[in-house]
Amino acid sequence: MRLSNQWFTALSENESGQMVTVNGRDELTEFIQSGKFKERAEITWKYEPDRLGMPSEETAGRMEAMQAVLQKAMEKDKLSIMTGIYTGGGEKVWVFYTRTVRVFGERLNEALASFELLPISIYTEVDTEWEEYKDMYEMKAWTVD
Repeated sequence: MRLSNQWFTALSENESGQMVTVNGRDELTEFIQSGKFKERAEITWKYEPDRLGMPSEETAGRMEAMQAVLQKAMEKDKLSIMTGIYTGGGEKVWVFYTRTVRVFGERLNEALASFELLPISIYTEVDTEWEEYKDMYEMKAWTVD
């Protein structure tokens, strides 16, 4: 299975009507069909939003640094695949599909060990049908340039 780095960007709203930028990964059909990635892990970072609901430049920079380290660690042997990123309304959420939540958690701790304590929370769920991804992927029709 070849992991592409093709992403799309769309705009959506959260339950409060605030704008949310959605970055979704494209070309994941082989991973979905493989049946190997049965669990979903979501990492959420809540932040103090600006007037548009976005993070400050400083916080965004910290988030990008964490994301780069995390994506590299999780995807190096395709343990987990980052499939979506939601930013807006005072939170950023990274969505991964993983082979095993236990090893995902171990690798998360290893990857982020060099960072100061981050204000993140983690949610996991069995999602064998990739329902969250499919819902997010429907937003591709609303892609922005």
